Amino acid sequence: MALPNVDVSPEPLYRMCFASIRSKLMVAAIKLKVFDQLSEPRTAEQVAEAIQGHTENTMLLLNALTACELVDKKNGLYRNRPIAQTFLVEGAPASLGEGFLQQAVKTEKMLANLPEMVLGGSPGTVDNEAADSEAQWAENAVWMANHERSGVAQQMARLVADLPEFPAFRKMLDLGGGPGIFGLAMVDRHSSMQGVVFDRRPVVDVAERFIREYGLENRMTVLAGDYNTDPIGGGYDLIWASSTLNFAQHNLDGVMKKIHAALNPGGVFINLSEGLTDEGTKPDFFVLCTMGWAMSNSLRAFAQGEIAEAMLGAGFNAVRSRTLHTGWGQMDLDIARKA
Repeated sequence: MALPNVDVSPEPLYRMCFASIRSKLMVAAIKLKVFDQLSEPRTAEQVAEAIQGHTENTMLLLNALTACELVDKKNGLYRNRPIAQTFLVEGAPASLGEGFLQQAVKTEKMLANLPEMVLGGSPGTVDNEAADSEAQWAENAVWMANHERSGVAQQMARLVADLPEFPAFRKMLDLGGGPGIFGLAMVDRHSSMQGVVFDRRPVVDVAERFIREYGLENRMTVLAGDYNTDPIGGGYDLIWASSTLNFAQHNLDGVMKKIHAALNPGGVFINLSEGLTDEGTKPDFFVLCTMGWAMSNSLRAFAQGEIAEAMLGAGFNAVRSRTLHTGWGQMDLDIARKA
């Protein structure tokens, strides 16, 4: 009997099979505060002593983190690479560690029964009551702040500041703004523009803390509510929304018309969100990271062009779209102007 004639490599399958090890390594290291020990070169023995760990297993973890290119190893000394130093050290200005821990728990819960969900629909693996609690919304807003200020908010503020209308803006709305970091970044780039952060009550309470932290109490306020059902104010020259209109998918046309009505003539609405292409199969990051939500809560990702079409349907006279590379992956920016 002859061996099979194989002309394709199985290496990608092996890498996929063991891919979860990378995330488990990062999560374990965050929990153990390993990255906090590696701002300066340390031996495995020193790290093990600091975290009260097993010396040899600590060394194996550090070697694996080095293989994942989060840590450097030279002459037996380990040290954070810039990406770990910037985002994985607890207390750093753009630390993402707590957010990654939260997301790992949610992803594990959502996809724990993946075969069953594929066969029979959602088995109710997501704790919707906990997800909808005020404490959970507020907690999410706290760690989302660092996700926003890890570079994406700065990038978007620069893009908005380059708009020809920007110098004349007097008032903006950060719709579904969470902790308000996007709005803060945009207001800070303007000499006099006022800003409003709109979100649920427990979330805007968090936003108020960041407004005080950045010293913008005289220029930023908050408005609490559900933009699907509640008024969002008016007289805005700019309305910004980021990764939030997924919560309005059942009412997208209505919310888009509400946004249009809230803008002054000549006003601008800008939306940043995923935009799936290739028949819903790319970009791979958003296909994968939104799958659990889509299966469990029917909170699906937007297809490229879907937001732009809704903008035109709501009465905006011009829409310009572009695809951007962000720290969150490839995303679509849709800019709509009101006549």
